[in-house]
Amino acid sequence: MEEDSGALASDALARTLAEVGPRLKRLRTERGVTLAALASATGISKSTLSRLESGQRRPSLELLLPIAQAHQVPLDELVGAPEVGDPRVRLTPRTVHGNTTVLPLTRQPGPQQAFKMVLPADRSTPRPVTHEGYEWLYVLSGRLRLVLADHDLVLGAGEAAEFDTRLPHWFGTTGEGPVEVLSLFGRQGERMHVRARPRRGREPASA
Repeated sequence: MEEDSGALASDALARTLAEVGPRLKRLRTERGVTLAALASATGISKSTLSRLESGQRRPSLELLLPIAQAHQVPLDELVGAPEVGDPRVRLTPRTVHGNTTVLPLTRQPGPQQAFKMVLPADRSTPRPVTHEGYEWLYVLSGRLRLVLADHDLVLGAGEAAEFDTRLPHWFGTTGEGPVEVLSLFGRQGERMHVRARPRRGREPASA
């Protein structure tokens, strides 16, 4: 009896693994993502991705985790069959920096990624950073403080800012309450353009 149970479990595992490749290909093609784009987003070579989809490469956590992250889907959606015909968009918020809630809005890998962020009131101490890219911020509610190079700005609901993230930058709250923000982030740096009210009477940055 034990041998029969083991054989059944082994057969079930084999069937599950055999279904992963077609599911990966279906997920990618339904979203219009090329192998090249997915390779760029995951760091996995096109040939490895192609072998995964065709069943010639055995799936592993090392390969599936970055693919799931790139597609912004739970890992079990790659391993277990998703519900057919379910039109609902499954968005999973995550917490970063200990207390900031980030909700990914982009459903496919690519040069532009969109997020909704909820910044808590105590995220108010500037810690400027620099990195490659270009960011656009839109304040949904609250008052956002943006420190950008030599500028210290405050944006209210309905205001937006755009900037090259190679400049030292930080954004958070004024300490008065939480802030809801929409963020669009791209990999390529572009010319800075800011629209906001200056903090402490400083002149606003020029367009």
